[in-house]
Amino acid sequence: MPGGMEERYSKAETLALRRKHIGPSCKVFFAKDPLKIVRAQGQYMFDETGEKYLDCINNVAHVGHSHPYVTKAATKQMELLNTNSRFLHDNLVQYAQRLTATLPEKLSVCYFVNSGSEANDLALRLARQYHGHQDVITLE
Repeated sequence: MPGGMEERYSKAETLALRRKHIGPSCKVFFAKDPLKIVRAQGQYMFDETGEKYLDCINNVAHVGHSHPYVTKAATKQMELLNTNSRFLHDNLVQYAQRLTATLPEKLSVCYFVNSGSEANDLALRLARQYHGHQDVITLE
């Protein structure tokens, strides 16, 4: 298996350990017969039997799984420094420059976040700052 990762448990053992150690509110897909995904490459994920699935669920649609260029770039950065954007670092501003150079001139400011939750929090803060109001209406 790539990266030296080998399966340690059977599907049944993994499921039993998940039920024991992972909170029940963290649901698995296909509860009656959940998939045990053991590796992924590009847009595909593979289960323990080698069955291939097109990944339309995870958050890697823009680059795929195990993309060699992305893996190399991420590894290079993590070997240098693994931090957030609240500290100064040349790579952050260089990336922002490269990104905004591809966009219309009005889109010249970047906000880097690591999840949908952070993006939602940021959108709320920006809306509050812009409008000067603190109240929020939400719908379920």
